[in-house]
Amino acid sequence: MSRSGFAILVGRPNVGKSTLTNALVGQPVAITSSRPQTTRHTIRGVLNAGDDQVVLVDTPGIHRPRTLLGRRLNDLVLTTLAEVDVVVLCLPADQRVGPGDRFIAERLRDLRRQRLVVAVTKADSVPREMVAQRLLEADAFATEMGLDVADFVPVSALDGANVAELAGVLAGLLPEGPRLFGDELTDQPERVVVAELIREAALERLHDELPHSVAVDIDEMGMREGRPDDDPLMDIYAVLYVERASQKPIVLGRRGQLLKQIGKEARGKIEALLGTRVYLDLHVKVAKDWQNNPSQLRRLGF
Repeated sequence: MSRSGFAILVGRPNVGKSTLTNALVGQPVAITSSRPQTTRHTIRGVLNAGDDQVVLVDTPGIHRPRTLLGRRLNDLVLTTLAEVDVVVLCLPADQRVGPGDRFIAERLRDLRRQRLVVAVTKADSVPREMVAQRLLEADAFATEMGLDVADFVPVSALDGANVAELAGVLAGLLPEGPRLFGDELTDQPERVVVAELIREAALERLHDELPHSVAVDIDEMGMREGRPDDDPLMDIYAVLYVERASQKPIVLGRRGQLLKQIGKEARGKIEALLGTRVYLDLHVKVAKDWQNNPSQLRRLGF
């Protein structure tokens, strides 16, 4: 009998959840960045493992929130936890267990129906002896926090080590049942994924200057009419929102060059995703203090 169900990846910001989601699915469905708190939506990636199907839910990193957006992101994760079959707690091999991990473990302790797996991520970033030490620390941490862990798996999303093993562990913990999805790799609308790819390009170019103050909204998206069948073109008009007028020139760059570079990098990723040429038009606008403004958050999909 086949198995199917939902598995959620949780952890503090920047522990490799999105990269691991992409590695399990086999191609990007969640944006990745070296900036903490990159993910702002629950992205569902679909992993078909033989007759079994694991629907992966990548979530924003759980953290102590400082803004209304942060509180909403935490609420999103905690609500999703109650709806899944398996929870994967991600602990990075290159860092010791800290207060952020305890903050999350306290919220996992009350789970009753869900099975729990601990993934020691970024195993490629430290020597093998350190990975073994982190596994022992993870076991001790789980015991201390009163967590009932079904399995501990060291994994590297970058070189693929133990990715297949983790997929097998997750599939084995799911309830019996038919597949929930067809052959698609994610249930996210194209507009959402495209907006996330644009934001990913912006995050990588803006570095530490304003990583969390940028939001992306797709104004228009559709195939251009009148194009020949053998040379289709998709038009995408998008807006990058910042919180203050002083941030707008940072995103634009000198003579608009930084925004052009963001557009070039985003367009390449979007074309790879959609399999068609893309015309991408980007603009920068100010949405004052949008992270703490309920109406702005609703308009931006939070």
